[in-house]
Amino acid sequence: MAAVEFDLHIPESRSLKAKRSVVKPIVEGMQRRYRVAAAEVGYHQQWQRTVVGVAAVGSTAGHVGEVLDEIERFVWSHPEVQVLSSVRMWLDRDLDEDQGGDHHADHHGGEDGQA
Repeated sequence: MAAVEFDLHIPESRSLKAKRSVVKPIVEGMQRRYRVAAAEVGYHQQWQRTVVGVAAVGSTAGHVGEVLDEIERFVWSHPEVQVLSSVRMWLDRDLDEDQGGDHHADHHGGEDGQA
Protein backbone atom coordinates (compact mmCIF):
# COMPACT_ATOMS: atom_id res chain seq x y z
CA MET A 1 0.00 0.00 0.00
CA ALA A 2 1.28 3.42 -0.86
CA ALA A 3 0.25 6.99 -1.43
CA VAL A 4 1.67 9.96 -3.24
CA GLU A 5 0.92 13.60 -2.58
CA PHE A 6 1.47 16.25 -5.26
CA ASP A 7 1.88 19.93 -4.42
CA LEU A 8 0.82 21.71 -7.62
CA HIS A 9 0.99 25.29 -8.87
CA ILE A 10 -1.51 26.40 -11.53
CA PRO A 11 -0.02 29.67 -12.79
CA GLU A 12 -2.75 30.56 -15.31
CA SER A 13 -5.64 30.13 -12.85
CA ARG A 14 -7.47 33.34 -11.98
CA SER A 15 -10.35 31.87 -9.96
CA LEU A 16 -11.37 28.80 -7.98
CA LYS A 17 -13.57 27.76 -10.90
CA ALA A 18 -10.59 27.95 -13.28
CA LYS A 19 -8.47 25.96 -10.82
CA ARG A 20 -11.11 23.24 -10.52
CA SER A 21 -11.34 23.02 -14.32
CA VAL A 22 -7.65 22.05 -14.33
CA VAL A 23 -7.59 19.84 -11.22
CA LYS A 24 -10.79 17.86 -11.84
CA PRO A 25 -9.66 16.20 -15.11
CA ILE A 26 -6.33 15.25 -13.53
CA VAL A 27 -7.98 13.67 -10.47
CA GLU A 28 -10.69 11.92 -12.49
CA GLY A 29 -8.13 10.78 -15.06
CA MET A 30 -6.05 9.11 -12.36
CA GLN A 31 -9.12 7.44 -10.87
CA ARG A 32 -10.34 6.16 -14.22
CA ARG A 33 -7.03 5.23 -15.84
CA TYR A 34 -5.19 3.75 -12.85
CA ARG A 35 -8.07 2.66 -10.58
CA VAL A 36 -6.72 4.53 -7.55
CA ALA A 37 -8.27 6.73 -4.90
CA ALA A 38 -7.47 10.37 -5.68
CA ALA A 39 -8.70 13.71 -4.37
CA GLU A 40 -7.78 17.35 -3.92
CA VAL A 41 -6.63 17.44 -0.28
CA GLY A 42 -5.12 20.89 0.27
CA TYR A 43 -5.20 24.60 -0.58
CA HIS A 44 -8.93 24.39 -1.35
CA GLN A 45 -9.43 28.15 -1.26
CA GLN A 46 -6.29 29.22 -3.18
CA TRP A 47 -6.64 29.91 -6.90
CA GLN A 48 -3.20 28.83 -8.06
CA ARG A 49 -2.26 26.10 -5.61
CA THR A 50 -3.51 22.63 -4.73
CA VAL A 51 -2.42 19.40 -3.15
CA VAL A 52 -3.65 16.17 -4.73
CA GLY A 53 -3.43 12.90 -2.81
CA VAL A 54 -3.46 9.45 -4.40
CA ALA A 55 -3.62 6.03 -2.71
CA ALA A 56 -2.85 2.71 -4.38
CA VAL A 57 -3.13 -0.86 -3.16
CA GLY A 58 -1.76 -3.93 -4.90
CA SER A 59 -0.64 -7.48 -4.30
CA THR A 60 3.06 -6.57 -4.55
CA ALA A 61 5.10 -3.49 -3.72
CA GLY A 62 6.63 -3.69 -7.19
CA HIS A 63 3.25 -3.39 -8.88
CA VAL A 64 2.19 -0.50 -6.63
CA GLY A 65 5.48 1.25 -7.36
CA GLU A 66 4.94 0.88 -11.11
CA VAL A 67 1.43 2.33 -10.81
CA LEU A 68 2.71 5.30 -8.80
CA ASP A 69 5.49 5.85 -11.36
CA GLU A 70 2.85 5.98 -14.11
CA ILE A 71 0.71 8.36 -12.06
CA GLU A 72 3.68 10.69 -11.55
CA ARG A 73 4.32 10.73 -15.31
CA PHE A 74 0.60 11.39 -15.88
CA VAL A 75 0.62 14.42 -13.57
CA TRP A 76 3.87 15.75 -15.07
CA SER A 77 2.35 15.43 -18.56
CA HIS A 78 -0.15 18.21 -17.85
CA PRO A 79 1.49 21.46 -19.00
CA GLU A 80 -1.05 23.63 -17.19
CA VAL A 81 0.33 22.57 -13.79
CA GLN A 82 3.77 22.86 -12.27
CA VAL A 83 4.69 20.09 -9.85
CA LEU A 84 6.30 21.80 -6.88
CA SER A 85 6.86 18.51 -5.06
CA SER A 86 5.71 14.94 -4.81
CA VAL A 87 5.99 12.82 -1.69
CA ARG A 88 5.55 9.06 -1.84
CA MET A 89 4.54 7.26 1.37
CA TRP A 90 4.64 3.49 1.85
CA LEU A 91 2.86 1.32 4.37
CA ASP A 92 4.86 -1.86 4.80
CA ARG A 93 2.85 -4.55 6.50
CA ASP A 94 3.94 -8.01 7.52
CA LEU A 95 0.74 -9.96 6.93
CA ASP A 96 1.90 -12.73 9.26
CA GLU A 97 2.00 -10.32 12.17
CA ASP A 98 -0.95 -8.67 13.89
CA GLN A 99 1.06 -5.52 14.49
CA GLY A 100 1.13 -2.48 12.20
CA GLY A 101 3.82 -2.00 9.63
CA ASP A 102 6.60 0.45 9.07
CA HIS A 103 6.03 3.80 7.39
CA HIS A 104 8.47 5.71 5.21
CA ALA A 105 8.33 8.49 2.66
CA ASP A 106 10.23 9.33 -0.53
CA HIS A 107 10.40 13.04 -1.41
CA HIS A 108 10.63 14.39 -4.95
CA GLY A 109 10.57 17.95 -6.06
CA GLY A 110 12.36 20.84 -7.59
CA GLU A 111 12.15 22.53 -10.95
CA ASP A 112 12.75 19.39 -12.99
CA GLY A 113 10.98 16.96 -10.66
CA GLN A 114 14.11 14.94 -10.03
CA ALA A 115 14.97 13.91 -6.49
